[in-house]
Parts: sequence; structure tokens; C-alpha cells
Amino acid sequence: MKISSHTGKPARRVPILLLLAVIVGGWWWFFHDREESLAPVQPQPVTARGDLAEAEKTAIEIFQSASPSVIFITTTELRRSLFTPNIYELPRGSGSGFFWDDRGHVVTNYHVIEDASRVEVTLADQTSWSGEVVGVAPDKDLAVLRIDAPREKYAPLPVGESANLLVGQKVFAIGNPFGLDQTMTSGIVSALGREIEAVTGRTIQDVIQTDAAINPGNSGGPLLDSAGRLIGINTAIFSPSGGSAGIGFAVPVEAVNRVVPEIIEHGRVIQPGLGITVAHEQLARRLGVEGILIVNIQPGGAAEESGLRGSRQVGGALLLGDIIVEVEGNRVESYDDLRNVLDDFRVGDTAELKIIRDGEEKPVTVVLQEVD
Repeated sequence: MKISSHTGKPARRVPILLLLAVIVGGWWWFFHDREESLAPVQPQPVTARGDLAEAEKTAIEIFQSASPSVIFITTTELRRSLFTPNIYELPRGSGSGFFWDDRGHVVTNYHVIEDASRVEVTLADQTSWSGEVVGVAPDKDLAVLRIDAPREKYAPLPVGESANLLVGQKVFAIGNPFGLDQTMTSGIVSALGREIEAVTGRTIQDVIQTDAAINPGNSGGPLLDSAGRLIGINTAIFSPSGGSAGIGFAVPVEAVNRVVPEIIEHGRVIQPGLGITVAHEQLARRLGVEGILIVNIQPGGAAEESGLRGSRQVGGALLLGDIIVEVEGNRVESYDDLRNVLDDFRVGDTAELKIIRDGEEKPVTVVLQEVD
């Protein structure tokens, strides 16, 4: 049987056709995909946001209203060179503050400007002015500066109340953390009635605790309520790391509103007192005294006029003077306690004391005098 020599040709055509199909298909795929990749990418359609939430509107309104009042404070100090008689001016630190009135008075923390040789105040519009220290109240960590700028730049904050605050209320802090000016954070009143120590060692009472983020640089800035009113001055944080740990403290506005006007008027705080010298707390405890032991009475002072007695030596023995145990119904155990109670009084006011004399309690009325 003779086999035709053409039986193998169709078999050879199949691979050729497949190869052509692959080439054509690849060509089409490459250039079609290329055309698509070169086509302009269209942005996604924007979804309408809708109206802002009421809480957002409140926060925006507070910031827009209050931020022109908040200022950035930078300080410098003088340092003498170790190797030459030259004196250099070096950056010392920074903090925050705010306008108190329309006369250019600015309130901040005492520790922000402590030991500064020069204070520079930068406003919200980025203009800078030299700050003059009007007066300070280190016991309350407060200071008042003044700048000489055009009157239209002064934007005082509305003053609110802190005595009726409730834990859980919304609060806002505006300041310059780490030098980042015009920064607002928010939180709540975390606790009330806290105590912190001022740079003088005295206790600042009724301090507001908040979880609003407060960092270095926020010191001296305002703490505001949801009505945009001043309720405190951000003063300190509790933080093992140095950054915000959600525990910040603010001096209550009642203390600010009592101290600042006196500084503006007199250049210092007019402190009411009794005109006495008291024993150190440790000495009093060693003597078994519970209360404030009077050591000396100022001649012609308030205490002498009210009949209070100081300690004295009799026949080589120490005869203890009067021991103050209460002032206006408030138990007092140290001079710090006494000063804190008298902070609510003014010179010339009458204070009711309860003392122990010769082992017996006795009421005494004192007309308060000015003390250093």
C-alpha cells in the first residue's frame, strides 16, 4: 500500500496557527492595556459631608473666639562666660498666656517667667512685643505682664467660675505645647479640689484636674468651659515621661480673679494676716502641739490688739503661747493652712479664731492687717 507524502502537512500547520494566535493576542493585549493605562485617572466622586455635629460647632466656635486672646511667651536669661567677663543672653524657656483686659495686661504662670532677664510676647497674628513684668504671686504660681501694642490687638477672655464646676464637664485648653502655637485640646474635668505645690513650697488649693492634653509649653494658657469662659490657668502636669499622661492641673479662676487685680493695682498681692510669728511645724510636733503655735506677737499689730499671746521664757522654762486650731470654722494645723484660709479675706476684715490657752479652748476675734 502506497502512502501519500502529503499526510504530514496538516499536522505542521497547527503549531504555526497557534503561534500566530498567541502573537496577535499578545499584541492586542499589550496595546489595549497600554491604552487603558495611559487614559487619565478620574477622581472618586465626593460624598457630601452634611452639617457638622453640635459638639464640633461648639469647639470650632470656642477656638475662633478665644485663640486671639492666647499668646506665646518666650524668655531669655543672662549667663556669664566661664572663661571671659562677657555676659550672654540665652534662651530660657517658653510658655503660654492670655490677655486679661484691654489695657495690655497678660496673665501667665510665675514659673514661666521666673528668673527671666527678658520676656517676649508673640500674639496670634505673629507680631512680637516686649513684655514688662507688672508683678508676681509665686505662692499662686501667677504673674502679670504688660505689653505696649495697639489697643485693637488686646482681646481679653470672658471670666467664668470654677467653684460650681462638676466632674465630667467639657473643657478646652489653648496654648503653645512644645512651641506649637495656637493649639487647642479638649477633655473633661477629671477631678476637683486637688492640691499642688507652688515653687515657694506653699500649697495651691482647689486645683482643677483635667484629662485635656497639657504638655510643656501649655503652662500659663487658659482652661475654658464649653461657653468659652476662663475657668482656670493650666499650670502643671503629672507625667513620668514629661509628656501628657492625661493628668493636668489648672489654678482655679477664683484665685486668679482675686490675685490679678491686686497685682495690676499695687504691683504685688496684698496679703492679710494676724501679725504673728509661728513655730515651725516640726518643732510644734516635737512639743506635742496640735495646731499653730504662736511664738512672737508683732508690737501694735492685729494679734496684740486682739489679746493673743506669744511664747516666752519664764524662769528658764519655755511657756508656750496661744495655739490656733481653727479659723472661721476651718481646722488649721500649719502656717500653710492659715495662709490658705486667710486668702479668702482682705485687709481690715474680721476673722474668728479658736485658740487653746492653758489647755482650754477660747474664741478670739482679729481684725486682719497687711503682712509680707
